[in-house]
Amino acid sequence: MTAALIVLFPFVAALLGMLFSRYIKPCWFAVAGTGLSAGFAIALTFLEPFETRALLTPTGTIPITLGMRADELSSTVAVMVTLVALAIQIYSIGYMKHDVRYPAFAALVSLFTAAMLTVVLSADLIVIYVGWEIMGVCSYFLIGHHWEKPSATAAAVKSFLMTRFGDVGFLFGIFVLGVAAGSFRVSDVIAAVPTMSPGTVLTGTLLLLVGVVGKAAQFPLHSWLPDAMAGPAPVSALIHAATMVAAGAYMVALLFPVFLAAPLTLEILGLIAVISMIGSALAALVTDDLKRVLAYSTISQLSVMFAALAVGGRTQAVGHLLSHAAFKALLFLGAGAVIIAVGSNLMADMSGLRRRMPVTFLTMTVGFAALAGIPPTAGFFSKDAVVAAAEHSTGWLVLTGLLVTALLTAAYTTRAWLRTFFGPNGPEVDEASKIMLVPLAVLATASLLLGLGAVWVEELRPELLSAVLSVVLAGIGAVLVFLAWRRDPARDPAVLLGRARGVFASAFGTDDLYERTVARGVVKLANGVVRVDDSVVGQTVRGTGRGARALGGVLRLTQNGNPQFYVTAVLAGVVLIAVGVVVLQ
Repeated sequence: MTAALIVLFPFVAALLGMLFSRYIKPCWFAVAGTGLSAGFAIALTFLEPFETRALLTPTGTIPITLGMRADELSSTVAVMVTLVALAIQIYSIGYMKHDVRYPAFAALVSLFTAAMLTVVLSADLIVIYVGWEIMGVCSYFLIGHHWEKPSATAAAVKSFLMTRFGDVGFLFGIFVLGVAAGSFRVSDVIAAVPTMSPGTVLTGTLLLLVGVVGKAAQFPLHSWLPDAMAGPAPVSALIHAATMVAAGAYMVALLFPVFLAAPLTLEILGLIAVISMIGSALAALVTDDLKRVLAYSTISQLSVMFAALAVGGRTQAVGHLLSHAAFKALLFLGAGAVIIAVGSNLMADMSGLRRRMPVTFLTMTVGFAALAGIPPTAGFFSKDAVVAAAEHSTGWLVLTGLLVTALLTAAYTTRAWLRTFFGPNGPEVDEASKIMLVPLAVLATASLLLGLGAVWVEELRPELLSAVLSVVLAGIGAVLVFLAWRRDPARDPAVLLGRARGVFASAFGTDDLYERTVARGVVKLANGVVRVDDSVVGQTVRGTGRGARALGGVLRLTQNGNPQFYVTAVLAGVVLIAVGVVVLQ
């Protein structure tokens, strides 16, 4: 019952917020629903693991069941989701106070939260898929919140289409594993893995991986996430920190025994992670839009989680998932405060804000330090654990990718920190409102305390070699950018990259490639469908209409308004019937 209420509270909050926003401030529903959900999620961590089961409907083959499951993984992630969502709802009261669409926004955030909690706590893969898809729909509306802007509409459509492509593979992966196990329940699928053929497990996990890659914005389905920054900052924080993209890493961790039975899938996951983490870090190094820098960093940090999973580090991946949720939500909400104050997303329009926005500066400094993996933040402990896991495995490619990413992450983090808060005096702005600063302070505290709490988990304790190596590389990256910036604080250090800057800024031209290949192919196919529809279906419909009209014209001849003609026709009919009867006898 506790697990069901965790999902139910934000769902009811979304419903009530939409129905009664004219009479009661929608923020009360949003905050109360998410707050109650967070309270029950915390209570769930004190309960023994359990799983409930109730038949949804007979299907004739494999039944679909309603049920909740709670174990260490799901209850911990549920706490993370609800607390971050609560911080975002409180922050949004100040951020969205002048937005007439706030009631719909708050309701969609609540529904989004309920959908993610459905994914986290459901015991059946089909029900998990329902929550998975509801998140996709909510992301479409939230990213396109400012639908009057063509960029927001385009970003919403792009995210919807790219993630839907991945979701097709995810659904078929569920079918493959569910049919092989004779059940869609998570526990039954995991228990049935030893009885499945290697080909079945490989096929199922590869199909699931397609959906995970799409949802987590990994290469080659990554380009939708930076464009999704067209949505408000709280939306970005929600999608990047607590829901949606985090769902991909969670699903691999949830079904990790299944993935362990398919080593090739984990090798492919590791390769995708290395490409994604380095490529997105390079893109972040040259991007001027602060939110897009954070978006590319999300792709890179999710890759770090997948790298841990690829080398068998499930606990390390979950540890980084939790720490990333805290510091990435902090950074996006902090970026929102800066953007609201400055009126621009571009770091070129910022600089020198540390004195004018001291609280935002201090809290975001903690977030940037955690992102760069600087001790004693949570990011340091969780990243070091991932590097150590790769070091103890045979995944030399993954280890190399992680070390290169550590250097690049510190470099682009330092660049963003310096260009936003230091340099020449920037615009005359005021600090954000108190209701926006409270979540920043809480998340900054969490980004520090989670690091200290990690010491109690054996798999997350720092190891000397990996810790020193990570910190040294991070220091090199930070110092190089600082020296380049110090020469001319008014100039972007990225200009030193020369022509490579344009290549990195376009994310290696992936969008261009999609436009020339996939987009053109889809447009041609759509045009072909239109022509077939017009020449076959349309002609058939039009021909039917012409035939009916011609028949009506013939019948109209008999309706000439002459009574003598009608009587003659009736008599002729009677004669014909009489003759017919005589002849047939």
